[in-house]
Amino acid sequence: MTIPLPLLFVAAALAYLSWRGSAAPAGAPSLPPIGPPGLAPPGAPATPAAGGVTLFRVAPWLLVAWLAFSSFRNPERPDVPPAPAPAVGLDLRGKFVGSEAAADAAITAELLAKLADAIEYDGAHDRRLTTGAQLADLRAAAREYRTAGVSLGQRQPLARDAIKAFLDQEVGTDGGPIDDAARARWVTAFRAISAAARTAIGR
Repeated sequence: MTIPLPLLFVAAALAYLSWRGSAAPAGAPSLPPIGPPGLAPPGAPATPAAGGVTLFRVAPWLLVAWLAFSSFRNPERPDVPPAPAPAVGLDLRGKFVGSEAAADAAITAELLAKLADAIEYDGAHDRRLTTGAQLADLRAAAREYRTAGVSLGQRQPLARDAIKAFLDQEVGTDGGPIDDAARARWVTAFRAISAAARTAIGR
């Protein structure tokens, strides 16, 4: 619990006033003491002890002590960063494994981002890519050229299977003609794979 500074100031002011009140001139009236009167011989009137503890004098100090104790018992906690949000859609974290995991994920992210840009550009210009089969072939050829024939799928089977399942769900398996909506789905899917691959290596 964090004690507001104004409340601490008020408690300190009350305590100070109580201390000043204890130095009142002789003969000034005072509140009756807390607790039973001092012991006195039988028949003698009870009189408060000199400098008797009064409620006015004690209460502010009790308040200050309680506030200080509460602050000590409940120190303000430092800010804790929130837990990372769960992945939405394709999640490739933990799918790239082995000594080449980071490099393979980086290649995948770079390759799919560029393919998405190329497909989007083609749709706005020559439209030479007109079927789903052409887009799939383009991805396979680009991967082969980028890795000089090394199969990332064989080296990263977990990532390969996750990406295949994602593409089947997002763009289907029909290799026939594509319209603008289908082209947009391919572009979105490729960019999602790129983003998932970057996330897998913390980029």
